[in-house]
Amino acid sequence: MCRWLAYFGTPRVIEDLVYKRDHSLTAQARHSSEAKLGVHGDGGGLGWYSHQDEPGLYRNPGPAWSDPNLHELSRHITSHIFFAHVRASTGAPNIFVNCHPFRYGKWLFMHNGQIGNFSSLKRDLEKLLDDECYDSIQGGTDSELLFHLLISNGMNDCPKVALRKTIRQVENLRAEKGIKEAFRVTFAISNGEKLWALRWSSDTKAPSLYQTIDNGSVLIVSEPLDKETEIWNEILPNSLLSFSIGNDGEIEEELEPFL
Repeated sequence: MCRWLAYFGTPRVIEDLVYKRDHSLTAQARHSSEAKLGVHGDGGGLGWYSHQDEPGLYRNPGPAWSDPNLHELSRHITSHIFFAHVRASTGAPNIFVNCHPFRYGKWLFMHNGQIGNFSSLKRDLEKLLDDECYDSIQGGTDSELLFHLLISNGMNDCPKVALRKTIRQVENLRAEKGIKEAFRVTFAISNGEKLWALRWSSDTKAPSLYQTIDNGSVLIVSEPLDKETEIWNEILPNSLLSFSIGNDGEIEEELEPFL
């Protein structure tokens, strides 16, 4: 399992959220309070949008709390949309290409959760990928495969349709093979203009996910960063959130049930 945060709004320096809060993301990497695993030392990464056509990306397979490059980048990068992630492997090797976030063109994606008995489904899921997405996969995680399924299923045309189609594909295969282990996800996805966040599970144990408005901007997190000074709202299981900037310059939020 993993811990992550996604930020959308007024440009800000990444360091505050990744390092400086009482329960910052790097603090969660050492001691999580709401994850199955307390320590998340199998990698860390950042993804951010700037003036370039595609998002920036940094990933390292070592523990995030002892990565000086991660800290240095977070101190100097200012962005209006950024992702940060710390990983606890559920089976895939602890190597660079298995670390989050993942990038494909203009898209950023990160994930917490897992496909139960993924090894029994991997080959069939790979057959659902288009050729370009199949060739783009570098690692062996269910996360990266889910991301490329989303792209193959029309993420560029309609993210909501792609999300529902992808989840149904996995669920149909699980049913066909009689797999009982749960399929659980939280996703963060962005194209540099909007942010989508999904909390979903095939059982009643969806991974934790919260949101707050922080100085007029949206922050989505696996766990609250500061329980004493922030007002955190739990995102209900089986919910899809989307955020965009309205004509008045304010953030618009849309919440809908998922599946």
